Amino acid sequence: MALAIGSQLRFHLLASLVVIALLWSNTVQAQQTQPLPDHVIEKFGNPPTVPEGPLSEQLQAAVQVAFIDSATQSTWGRDQEIALGEIAESKDARIAWIISDLMRFTSGQRLNGVLADTAFKLLQKKPPENDHWGTVTDHLIAWDVPAPPDYLRAKRAIFTNLIPGWEKIFVEGDIDWRLVSWGGVPIDDRKYDKTDEVCNCIPAADNPEVSSAEDAKWLKDDDVVFGVHVNGEYRAYPRRIMEVREMVNDTLGGRHLGIPYCTLCGAAQAYFTDRLPDGIERPVLRTSGLLIRSNKVMYDVNTFSVFDTFLGKAVTGPLAEKKLQLKQASVVTTDWGTWKKAHPETTVLVESLALGRDFDFRNGRDANGPIFPVGDVDPRLPVHEDIIGVTTASGKPVAFQRSKAFVALKKGDEIVFENVRLELDAGGIRAVDADGSDIGSHQAFWFAWSQFHPQTALWPG
Repeated sequence: MALAIGSQLRFHLLASLVVIALLWSNTVQAQQTQPLPDHVIEKFGNPPTVPEGPLSEQLQAAVQVAFIDSATQSTWGRDQEIALGEIAESKDARIAWIISDLMRFTSGQRLNGVLADTAFKLLQKKPPENDHWGTVTDHLIAWDVPAPPDYLRAKRAIFTNLIPGWEKIFVEGDIDWRLVSWGGVPIDDRKYDKTDEVCNCIPAADNPEVSSAEDAKWLKDDDVVFGVHVNGEYRAYPRRIMEVREMVNDTLGGRHLGIPYCTLCGAAQAYFTDRLPDGIERPVLRTSGLLIRSNKVMYDVNTFSVFDTFLGKAVTGPLAEKKLQLKQASVVTTDWGTWKKAHPETTVLVESLALGRDFDFRNGRDANGPIFPVGDVDPRLPVHEDIIGVTTASGKPVAFQRSKAFVALKKGDEIVFENVRLELDAGGIRAVDADGSDIGSHQAFWFAWSQFHPQTALWPG
């Protein structure tokens, strides 16, 4: 799904909000720059030199003509083309972040081309034949180009004027707003247990209806399911349903759970949303419609607090102020036939929750790699290699290459890393502590795990 901007005037009005924020603020958002890894230089080349501090007076004047004047005069002509050329000649690559954000929402071929040409000149790169937005953004991420002054206010102006509902999302917090992009869908802002109401969004499911394994005759034995076990109760979440819903708020084994599934990352996770610190009500998780490096951005619909989906950590809003960190239960990725044989008492979500849809994003849309910008990817494994990810008692993230771990476990080999031990479970793999207790593991694509855990260990090393 995509929302198109029907006229250049709408674009220019939005752009004026952006540049007003940039021009009149003295705030400079500093970014820590580190030496780039060799694999980044090899793939993306060397980054341009990026200036620091406020925009120069000459650049401010060019921005005034290119965006503000064009908005007030409702025109786009030679003066604006010249101003964009001056912006490009400034070599201030920071402005490319704003251009990238605008390009994501621009449907007009000519305007998109003009913006792309300017962005590539700022980055000192030759434009490709297609995917201008993706290429610009990939370079900005990979090179860790700093944001321009007062970037969040500028970005907020773009996003909230195009899609209502994000006003409470775009706020300061422990989140790198440079990396946030639009996933192509509006926000799911329905209140708790109202998910039977139709929405123009990716529709979460609250308290989903379930059936016994015996009654789930619609599922084939080789259908992929995500299995969760809590306090002696088992439940299967079919991938066919999760690719439509992407978020479930459920109760299993007497515990409340929030279960996001990122189709782009091949990752289903289960977070406990109960037994929280005093003064915190159960978070009700929803899909925001936003992405960070091709990973879904989830939020609590009650407080509009944004969570890091991979880490389960609140990063903005009231829950971030209270430093809320959700604990994980393990999710076992396997097939329905093996899961129900190993756990015949399991329940499973009912077919109607798939809303009549039957997607297979992994082997279709995403078969050739991430479809949204991710920047650089740790080269130790292919981007779509499946891993089992977990964090040790010492706080060390570790990824186990699933294909090799599965073969080793089937042979009877022991796989241990610090306090973590892997074991087979119903055709899948989960991690347990030294005493056999669950420690919250899940399967994901390597590119996703490694970018949210850049210091991760890898087995086999």
